[in-house]
Amino acid sequence: MTKLKPLLFVLFIALVFTSCKEPVPMDLAKENLIPKPVKLEATGSSFEWNKHTQIHIQTGNEEAKKIANHLVELIAPATGFQPKIKELKTPLGSRGISLILDDKFEKLGKEGYNLTIDPRKISLQAYKAEGLYRGIQTIRQLLPAKIESKKKQEGPWLIASGNIEDYPQYGYRGAMLDVVRHFFDVDEVKQYIDYLAAYKMNVLHLHLTDDQGWRLEIKSWPKLTEIGGKTEVGGGEGGFYTQEQYKEIVQYAADRFITIVPEIDMPGHTNAALASYAELNADGKARKAYTGTRVGFSTLATNKEITYKFIDDVIRELAALTPGEYIHIGGDESHATKKKDYIKFIERVQKIVLAHNKKVMGWADIAAAELDKSAVAQFWQTKPKNALKAVEQDVKILMSPATRAYMDMQYDSISPLGLHWAGYLEVDKAYNWTLEGNVEGIDKEDIIGIEAPLWAETIETMDDIEYLTFPRLLGYAELGWSPDQNNSWDEYKVRLGKQKTRFEFQEINYYQSKLVPWAEEKQAEMKE
Repeated sequence: MTKLKPLLFVLFIALVFTSCKEPVPMDLAKENLIPKPVKLEATGSSFEWNKHTQIHIQTGNEEAKKIANHLVELIAPATGFQPKIKELKTPLGSRGISLILDDKFEKLGKEGYNLTIDPRKISLQAYKAEGLYRGIQTIRQLLPAKIESKKKQEGPWLIASGNIEDYPQYGYRGAMLDVVRHFFDVDEVKQYIDYLAAYKMNVLHLHLTDDQGWRLEIKSWPKLTEIGGKTEVGGGEGGFYTQEQYKEIVQYAADRFITIVPEIDMPGHTNAALASYAELNADGKARKAYTGTRVGFSTLATNKEITYKFIDDVIRELAALTPGEYIHIGGDESHATKKKDYIKFIERVQKIVLAHNKKVMGWADIAAAELDKSAVAQFWQTKPKNALKAVEQDVKILMSPATRAYMDMQYDSISPLGLHWAGYLEVDKAYNWTLEGNVEGIDKEDIIGIEAPLWAETIETMDDIEYLTFPRLLGYAELGWSPDQNNSWDEYKVRLGKQKTRFEFQEINYYQSKLVPWAEEKQAEMKE
């Protein structure tokens, strides 16, 4: 027993020293969270995440375990920590970090969460797994910006203490990526998904077909990719996703609680299909491949039965690969289609989509036809007449006004990338509006949410994507999530400016708008 006394004494001293160490004072209200939480209360202290910190979940809860593993993956590269995930019958009162699913948080909805941070523990509670996942993005943002590094960084890893209750204003918060005008591979799409997930967005709309290319393998019509997949704007080699690759993208998104909405644009924007199969043309002659950027010149043969056999096959295969509820049928800029033919076409295609147990989404142009009430019309044009027609039919609206939400619009006249047909779109203009205040006659109850499209006429690389996406994407995430009364450009631009360090640790090629007060993040330090 005598030999144990020195060891016990050392352990006792270590325990006393650890328990007496004062937490670093921090103010949760001054953290730069985007989107801004619904409710936040600061308690003036902090929690230190160190190599001994464990993550606790309820025994046998596989959903919580999956999210706990995702949290470990997020923090491991920069911290060097590999936190142990421990299953407990009642993890709530334990030290460390607890991830808990509880029916009592049903009032917060499936994406809401409650986050409580004190010097001893962090408790993240939610009604559904989606809420836990959104909550860990908040924990991620509360950690120092260097948490985003892929290389090991020195601590301390401090999180300000307090309470956050949070849930989204709108259920649909998304972005669109055009992989047609220029093709982006599976890894690049996954990177884009990660950017959306970091800011609590939950939809990725993939624009898969257009005049310049066809990007998804359709086994019953193989020439769509053999011929139509080989081109892109400027004459590049194009590309396409096999069905296995598409399923990989869908699953990667689903693991981050993001739904893929695939778009097959028709009856216009179809030259790639018309080049692949002659019978889809009214005159039975295949079109030449197109690598320009003009719009409105192509149309499927709307009066031929083979066209609807083609569409039924495409939608059948696509629906089987897509667990989300919507198939986007495009429908915009069909200038080469007679109006009466266009209306008949949309109504028939709508029946095909519904027959495959999916709901129709389309650009607001589709409101010229009689729409099923389950449809969604995406408002994009500079004039709202088509969106208003949809509202008259009790059809819900997805807000994507080009003058506010198109991320392919140039920031200003000297921006090296983007277009400006809908005007220039600086960061303040992209943020400083409300979904329900944008168009007279479209009220909040008519709107399912927001989507920020990124068209790819001028972009070829991930750096290009980042330049047009960042920092505007963060504002769209906040418009969809945070209550309008909490939003102010003058306050938001300060929070946005503090993302500088985080962007740079991620090596994001962001646009450094002069309207934003960019500033390095100040690191809280431990007391000696």
